[in-house]
Amino acid sequence: MVLGLIMLVGLVGVVVPVLPGLLLILGAAVAWAAADPAAGRWVVVGVLGSIGIAATVAATMMPAMRAAARGAPRSALLAGAAGMVVGFVAIPVVGALVGFPAGIYVAETLRLRDGRAARATTLATLRGVGAGILIQLVAGVAMIGVWLVAAIVA
Repeated sequence: MVLGLIMLVGLVGVVVPVLPGLLLILGAAVAWAAADPAAGRWVVVGVLGSIGIAATVAATMMPAMRAAARGAPRSALLAGAAGMVVGFVAIPVVGALVGFPAGIYVAETLRLRDGRAARATTLATLRGVGAGILIQLVAGVAMIGVWLVAAIVA
């Protein structure tokens, strides 16, 4: 019961970037497997880990692919990452959410000398971030579903 609640908190963590979403789900599954170290439980943990890794890689690549499709260089994403750090320090809790798009917008405005084009790139990148969150959310639900089936069967 407690592990299921931790997994649900992990699912919330996918959407709210303060919590390590998929990692919480996987951690709860590891605790479940460690409580009764039957080989089948560790296979389930391996499956969940594979889903989590694949989703994390896909979600990480999505903003870069969207930005590249708009012609933005990697430096725009680095500027977004720098903006995220500055935003986090300047405005606790929500600053990272503001800093990332601000960093991309500033970098693209300086590069392109065109606010509209910079806005289009920023929005495309944010759509990529949204797609990445959706990928992780679907993966989190799948991870919990696999665990739930295994917990019921076991």
